[in-house]
Amino acid sequence: MLNEKQVLEIIPVGRTTLYRMEKSGRFPKSTYIGPNRRVWFEDEIIAWQNAVDEFDPRRGRGKGRRARTIVNPC
Repeated sequence: MLNEKQVLEIIPVGRTTLYRMEKSGRFPKSTYIGPNRRVWFEDEIIAWQNAVDEFDPRRGRGKGRRARTIVNPC
């Protein structure tokens, strides 16, 4: 089990972004093991990382955004 600090060391996002991703279903849910103690299961985090790595790197940037243009420095 990983606490919030450990998860934020692994996942390069801020605390607010982490909770927003969790709430929207784009990140594994945490579990409370005490009144103020929240943890995530390490195997779920690893599975999430593997799923994110499988995304197409040429994917669009989101709804309503411009496509990324590649500039050739030559």
